[in-house]
Amino acid sequence: MTKKRTSERSERVVRAERAGEAASERGRRGGRRGEAPRQNKDSRVDAYIANAEPFAKPILTRFRKAVHAGCPEVTETLKWSVPHFDYKGVLGGMAAFKAHCRVGFWKQSLLTSAPEGKRSGPMANVATLADMPDERTLTKMAKEAAALNEAGVKVKRATKARPVLDAPAAMVAAIKKNKKAFAAWQAFSPSAKRDYVEWIIEAKSDATRDRRLETAVGWIAEGKRRHWKYER
Repeated sequence: MTKKRTSERSERVVRAERAGEAASERGRRGGRRGEAPRQNKDSRVDAYIANAEPFAKPILTRFRKAVHAGCPEVTETLKWSVPHFDYKGVLGGMAAFKAHCRVGFWKQSLLTSAPEGKRSGPMANVATLADMPDERTLTKMAKEAAALNEAGVKVKRATKARPVLDAPAAMVAAIKKNKKAFAAWQAFSPSAKRDYVEWIIEAKSDATRDRRLETAVGWIAEGKRRHWKYER
């Protein structure tokens, strides 16, 4: 009798241990069957959707669900305070505003699975679910976008050359008075010079312009670009 009870107790322990392991595995994978894995979901995205306007919640939820369905290994994050999805690079993103949402994929212009009229880029004015593809189509788009990232396909983005912007005579004179500043200015790229020129000519008053010019000469003498504080 004792051996039988011991055997039954051992079996219960084994079953309990197995049940615990299964529960832990479900927890790591996301809980209930059919749910997307939790390890690649970000609680900040949950909060973002929860705090969005009522009209935006189903839009954001549909896009998020489709992205995970099309690319289960996608990782969520927040960039510039809005949700983004990464998989071997940027996959896509979504953002909610007061009266519309912006959702889409980084390489949407290359997606053959995107409906007609939705291939020029991310959908920028989505106010209802009817303004975006259905979940099945979005899932196909996510899958194709992930494949493009895996293949290392790049999107060719047109760049417009900005016209040359000449520095005001007073600015050039002030820079020339400082030998270090003038030497650095001569070595600056056209875009670096333009950043300073725009900053000076956009001043609303003479006092502001003079103050900016004095600051600019000091920075230029140190070899600093206009936005040096934000450079890494």
